[in-house]
Amino acid sequence: MRKIQRALVSVSDKTGLVDFVKTIVSAGIEVVSTGGTARLLKEQGLPVCEISEYTGFPEILDGRVKTLHPKVHGGLLYKRGNQDHERAIKEHGIQAIDLVVVNLYPFEKTIARADVTLDEAIENIDIGGPSMIRSAAKNHESVTVVIDPADYELVAAEIKQFGNTTLETRRKLAIKVFARTATYDAAIAAGLESLLADDVRRKDEQEKGNIAFEPASTLLLTAPLVQKLRYGENPHQKAALYGGFRKYFEQIHGKELSYNNILDLTAAAFLISEFHGEKPTLAILKHTNPCGVGQGESLLEAWVKAYETDKQAPFGGIIAVNRPLDLPCAEAIAEIFSEVIIAPEFASDALAVLQKKKNLRLIRMVKNIASSAAWEIRSVGAESFLFQERDTLSIDREGFKVVTKREPTEDEIKAMRFGWRIVKHVKSNAIVYVGVDRTLGIGAGQMSRIDSSRIAVKKAADAGLSLKGSVVCSDAFFPFPDGLLAAADAGATAAIQPGGSVRDKEVIDAADSRGMAMVFTGFRHFKH
Repeated sequence: MRKIQRALVSVSDKTGLVDFVKTIVSAGIEVVSTGGTARLLKEQGLPVCEISEYTGFPEILDGRVKTLHPKVHGGLLYKRGNQDHERAIKEHGIQAIDLVVVNLYPFEKTIARADVTLDEAIENIDIGGPSMIRSAAKNHESVTVVIDPADYELVAAEIKQFGNTTLETRRKLAIKVFARTATYDAAIAAGLESLLADDVRRKDEQEKGNIAFEPASTLLLTAPLVQKLRYGENPHQKAALYGGFRKYFEQIHGKELSYNNILDLTAAAFLISEFHGEKPTLAILKHTNPCGVGQGESLLEAWVKAYETDKQAPFGGIIAVNRPLDLPCAEAIAEIFSEVIIAPEFASDALAVLQKKKNLRLIRMVKNIASSAAWEIRSVGAESFLFQERDTLSIDREGFKVVTKREPTEDEIKAMRFGWRIVKHVKSNAIVYVGVDRTLGIGAGQMSRIDSSRIAVKKAADAGLSLKGSVVCSDAFFPFPDGLLAAADAGATAAIQPGGSVRDKEVIDAADSRGMAMVFTGFRHFKH
């Protein structure tokens, strides 16, 4: 195995760099470096050859041109052992570069800043870095390329043992490079298009007073592998998780998350985020649908209200709370079988109780999921994707349009605000009966809205809960009076719905005939 003779080192992220370079220098490898990286290594007393000294050409254009030189790319790309290549590099005085240690300007961090300008974004587009790592990766038969500090230990160990890296390692590192450059270029394309679109929207807002949605010309989707999953929705389907999941969730106990667990827990996290900063709130979900939500002066009180909505569905369900989970609530939850519990924190005594269940997954919500990307992407087969804004629309008292003769009472208004945030997370056609701080009956995902209402009424009856004085919430308009009359027959005294049906007047008249108060929101919450 031919030993590594020379390394080119130029990094933005200097984590672990000094120790790594000490290792390769001790192995007799010459180090060529640039700018701040070279200064750091020199300050540590390490022998470094500046890039301008190596190429015989100064850095120019404020450092924009420093590694784009034949002595760099020739040293990376020539095929070792190819007579024509060997003759060419000898003729032009080019030396071999066998190891490249480079990571790129932090474009993604720059573009994520709320105050970033187009000029700043452009200045943080790395040119030399991607060029070097692509050259090295293309010629990985002979050249090792390291872009991630997490790989320093492996590369250093192999250099110590062999004087070089194994071909298997070089191949894995090369694949990592092409994945990174694809991600980087996608981030640049999306970032610049977004900045330019923002400029257009700002001008449009100034000139016309509105903001138009302009979809990107190309959907660029890149995400790192988080983990392989044992299987998908069913055991015969293979699956994996990609993206920034671990920025929002940390698993602190229990067996590995499944595909279905991840679907369910993210749905639960979005629902509970509706009550961020409010009084103790607890939600129970099953198959991404809420089957009970409660509020109280304590999480235990919230649990009782949520659980009483439906005592059968929570078996094997997902539980989410909007504040640190305490011991009394943990002890109550522990009495039934749950798949996942999500909380911003877990009290130590609560954790001790729950960790006795070895399979129960405990998930700490590191970051409010509501702060994640405001877009949703869904694969629909046919090599096609749907892209939309996430449904973040909410409503307050001022947004209520009372359409009936009777105004809602203050308690009915509270129940409407509570239920409207829940019905948004129930699969259409969605009907939710609520009190001021609890669900009483939920009907989800039926082909007919009247069927959803019947299911919700039956669920309440099965749970022994009265719907007398309840508020009925519908994610879309009641197309006929029968749905509203069925709710009145069940005991509902008020309704909240989008309105917009050609039969709105008939529905309003039906509400008035029963003395119901009804509010139109003007927007729906379909969830497919």
